[in-house]
This record gives sequence, structure tokens and C-alpha cells, in this order.
Amino acid sequence: MTPRSTSETTRRPTAAASVRAVEGESARDRSDRLVTEEPMEIRVHGPGQEPEPLVVTMRTPGNDFDLAVGFCITEGVVDSASDVATVAYCLPDDGDIQQYNIVTIRLHRPVDLAAHHRAFTANASCGLCGKATLEQVEIECSPVGPGPSVGRDVLVALPERLRHAQSVFDATGGLHAAGCFGADGELTVLREDVGRHNAVDKVVGHAALEGRLPLADQVLLVSGRVSFEIVQKAAVAGIPILCAVSAPSSLAVEAADRLGQTVVGFLRGDRFNVYTHPERVDLGS
Repeated sequence: MTPRSTSETTRRPTAAASVRAVEGESARDRSDRLVTEEPMEIRVHGPGQEPEPLVVTMRTPGNDFDLAVGFCITEGVVDSASDVATVAYCLPDDGDIQQYNIVTIRLHRPVDLAAHHRAFTANASCGLCGKATLEQVEIECSPVGPGPSVGRDVLVALPERLRHAQSVFDATGGLHAAGCFGADGELTVLREDVGRHNAVDKVVGHAALEGRLPLADQVLLVSGRVSFEIVQKAAVAGIPILCAVSAPSSLAVEAADRLGQTVVGFLRGDRFNVYTHPERVDLGS
């Protein structure tokens, strides 16, 4: 297979299905839509090197280049988007269906992937699956900057704004979202995926390819819980405020406290909990 620079044409993020819908005593057959879950292999190489597989991750097709670049940045494989020369699908000559499930990143510098290899395929629910050593779990990154102050009224409006922007969720009801917002509550970018960590990587990769890292003035909202790897990925991107509609884990709170991030959990209706660095949340008078 020959790597070629391509436009980002992918398989559909949803798939058709036939279901038997049961309600009380009645049942009927009808059509439905399912979120697509497929493997994507990320390959990386530098000048004079052959493309080498880095990881296979289960993801929802769409924004694959964002995902590949974001993964490499948040996992410490590359330091910044300036390291990236090209991102391309690895296209076979025979039109194989897998042609859009392999993404190759060519760097401006040589790369040693030995310390970054996953031991096995990472599934869609776990951003840490396949880490070979405990040392790989904690990526070295500096504490985030001071960031903005965000008002209570802005925070409580974010979940509804995220939900309204989730087009694939509307069709399937079966995937996560991550969205970046300005301090005024305006949505900057949203990405959806069957995996929480993939959605975050897509947001980070988009910002990297747009030359917008670090995201020091942004608020990140995720549709599920906040785990350690979500905090870490946000910190690598320089995001100072991380919100979720569900709970954070104990390790996520510990990491966010150390990295200087504000973690807001259970952001539902007009209620939320601030777990770390509450000085960025303006409760008003």
C-alpha cells in the first residue's frame, strides 16, 4: 500500500439496522441507525524511515486526521503540530474496504516509537488500554496556565449547547461528545466518537492542525465521566477548565489538582460540583 495525501473521505459514522421494537404487549419491526465502530490503525514515520504501526484504536469514522494527530500529541509521540509534515490515508491499489482505516503521519524529524507501543488494541471505552508499563500511563506535561474565569450562568448552559450540536447522537443515541467553548459559552469545536478519549483527541487534533494549541482560553466539556486519561489529554492541550455531566474519578481529581486544572462534575440543570481550583468559577453575588 502506498501512502497518499488525500482529502478526508471516510466511511459513514452511522450504519443501518433492522430491529424489533417492543413496547408493552406490542412489537413491530422497524429500521434503526447504529453508531459505526471500526478499527483505525495509526502509523508514524520520520525522514528516511518506513511507516511503523503505533496503535489500533476502535473509533467512529469521521475526523480521522484530527484523531490521529490528537492521539500522537496527547500520548507524547510528537511535541507539537509543527512536527507533523503530512497526514494521509494509506490507500491500497485494489480498493480494499479498509483503505480509510489506516492513517499515516509523516513527521519532519525521526521518531522512535519503542516507548509508545500499545501491547494490544485499545478499545473504545479505555484510553489507557494496552499501555505496556506504568511509566507510560503518566505523560510528562507542565501545569496549565491561569486560564479564564467562567461565570455560573455560562457553565450551566454548556450541556444543552453540546447536546444540540451532536448530530450523530441524534441519529443513534450511542456515542460520546467533547466540545470546546470560549469563556463566553460560544462553541468553538465539537467532535463525536464511540469513545470518550477519542472525542477529546479529535478536539485536540483539530486545534493542532489549525495552529491553535495550547487551548489556554478554552473550557472542555465531555458528555460522560472524567477519568484520568481525559484530564491528562486536556492538560497536554493546555486546557484549564474541564467539565463533565457525570462524575470524575479520584485519580482524575488528583491529577487535575496537581496540573492546575479546574474540574467541574455533575454539570446538570443549574447544579454542579467544583472539585479542583474553584477560583476559575465566578459564582457572582
